[in-house]
Order: sequence, then structure tokens, then C-alpha cells
Amino acid sequence: MFDLYQPSEEHEEIRAAVRNVVEKKITPFAAEVDADSRYPQEAHDALVETDFFAAHIPEEHGGMGADALAVAIIIEEVARGCASSSLIPAVNKLGSMPVQLGGSEEIKAKYFPSVARGEAGFSYGLSEREAGSDTASMKTRALADGDDWILNGVKTWITNAGVSDYYTVMAVTDPDGARGRNISAFVVEKSDEGFTFGERERKLGIKGSPTRELLFDNVRLPGDRIIGAPGEGLKIALRTLDHTRVTIAAQAVGIAQGALDYALGYVKERQQFGKNIAENQAIQFMLADMGMKLEAARQLTYTAAAKSERFDDDLTYFGAAAKAFASDAAMEITTDAVQLLGGAGYVVDHPVERMMRDAKITQIYEGTNQIQRMVMGRKLIS
Repeated sequence: MFDLYQPSEEHEEIRAAVRNVVEKKITPFAAEVDADSRYPQEAHDALVETDFFAAHIPEEHGGMGADALAVAIIIEEVARGCASSSLIPAVNKLGSMPVQLGGSEEIKAKYFPSVARGEAGFSYGLSEREAGSDTASMKTRALADGDDWILNGVKTWITNAGVSDYYTVMAVTDPDGARGRNISAFVVEKSDEGFTFGERERKLGIKGSPTRELLFDNVRLPGDRIIGAPGEGLKIALRTLDHTRVTIAAQAVGIAQGALDYALGYVKERQQFGKNIAENQAIQFMLADMGMKLEAARQLTYTAAAKSERFDDDLTYFGAAAKAFASDAAMEITTDAVQLLGGAGYVVDHPVERMMRDAKITQIYEGTNQIQRMVMGRKLIS
């Protein structure tokens, strides 16, 4: 059931290239981005310049055609320096994955090239206030009007809303149809008349990534904006999450790695009772557990990425497992990093408190870890 997937030499070259960009152009702004709750434009520009903005876009549409592991490594390395910035490549994959999985060649050719060039971002609109884990109960409607569709409703918790130019939106297209099989997926453009955004949410972490509502008031969508056939929307949405939960696992691994790196540097320099605190066995035990959890999370994430690339039958299980395990590990590792710094870990002069706050969301979005365990449990007994 478990097959290890080690990065190739090419993957490691990508890691080195991304790490260089992050160290020079992303990490230096991370604290300011968090403090000011502002979009990390420096990271955006650097990722566009180096073709890491949406590396997953296929080569035939002008992209790098990076495989799932390469994209995971990109997200991991960016998250190591700034979690908010890592949501740029992560959400571009999330928003465009439904088009990649279920869209026609025409709709791919229409939207992918501009995303590949970094001229447009892609976000994902599935959740609603009363339809989070129970997505099939959504209230947003898209009703046929000739060849067009008229979209009304509200989507919530939308990452990079207002920044992205394109949005994959799920809506009920047959109110009287079978629950879950009456939902369709559409591409909505930022410029569409009647499409606006709510106020920015004030959040615990990932403050540089705007989270807003999508508001649809009689938005007219041309018929060619539908992704797949009517009624296939929820199926496409859930298939998307199988693949993109791997990217959240990668983000969690990156956050945890950044926290461990910083804590290691601190304990090697901090002195108490005439010696570096790293020499204390209690500290070494904490570090050992942090490193062990991190490497286990990384290997599970890379294995899930391999399964995503191959479209393996057990991707649903492994995507959920990687996301749940890595995000739980990230929360534990970042909390321990704060503890290792003592009082210094609790102040904004050091990045570990930010990393701890950022890590929390990885246990929640793209399906809470309780939902992931439901997914895994059902797969095990099926």
C-alpha cells in the first residue's frame, strides 16, 4: 500500500532554485506581510519572474508542466519562509485543477495561458457559511437562461479573493435534482458584472493571503464557462481536493521545517547555566521528536504527490492521510519551537510565533482533519 517516492535530481534542482528565491525575495518581507496583513506582492512578483507562480500548468498551454511532486516542493520551500506566500502557487493549482480535470480543451486554452504567464491567478469557490464540510447543501444557484447561466449566491472563506482574476465556482443548477448530483462548476471572471467581494476576514494566521466572500448578484455566465457537463460539479470538486490536499500537506511540511530550522539555530546559541541549552537532554528529546515527525510527514506527502501524478486509485486515502498527518505535525512542531525559545518564542521579534499561527489553518482548510479521518476510515472499510 505504501510506496516511497524519492525526489529526482531535477526535483532537487527545483528545490534549490526556489529556496534561493525565497531567501532573497520572500522571507525578508514575511514579518512585514504578517504585521500589516497585506498581500505579499514581492513574493507574487518573484514567483512570476521565476515561473513558480503556477508551475503545474501543462506545457501545451505555456506552463512548466511541473509534476505533482515538483509543485509540492515549490509550495514547501515557499512556506518555509512565508506561509502566506505559499498560498499563491497552492491556490493557483486549487482553482485551476477543476478545469484541468473536467474542462474541455477550449476552456483550458482560454484560461491556462494567462495563468502560466503570471498575468492572472485562479481561486476556488466551494464553501459557504452553512455548507463547509457538507458541501452538497450549498445554496448558490446557477439557473439556465437560454445558452447562458444566471448565478446568484455567496461563497465564503475564499483564499486570495479579490486578487485572483478567475474563480472556479460550484453552484446548484438543478434545484429539484438528486442532492450532490445537481451541482455544476463554472469559471467566473473578476470583471463579470454583478460579481463583487466581501470585506477581508481578520484571521489568526496567513494574514498576507486575503480571505473574502464572493458575492454573485445575477451574474450572467456564457454557456462555454461551464466545466464539464451539468451535474458533474461536486464530483469534479471532490476529485480536485484529492489532488490539492497534497499541496496543503506540503505547505504544512514547509512551515514545520522553517520552525525547526529557527529553533535549532536558537538553542545552539542560547546559553543557560554556562552552556548552550542544546546540550540539555530534555531539549534534544524535543528536537528528536520534532525532526522525526517532520520527516515522516514529508515522506507521506511525497508519496501522496506521486499518487496524485499517477492518478492512483488510492489517492483519496493518501491525500487525506498526508494532509491530516502533516498539518497535525506542523501544529505540534511549531508549538514546540515556541516552547524551545521560551519567552522569546512568544514575541514577534522571532518568527516561530507567526509560524505557529500559520500552521493552525492547515488543520482546517480543504477539509478539517476530522473530515480527513472520516475519508480515511471509509476507504479502509470499503
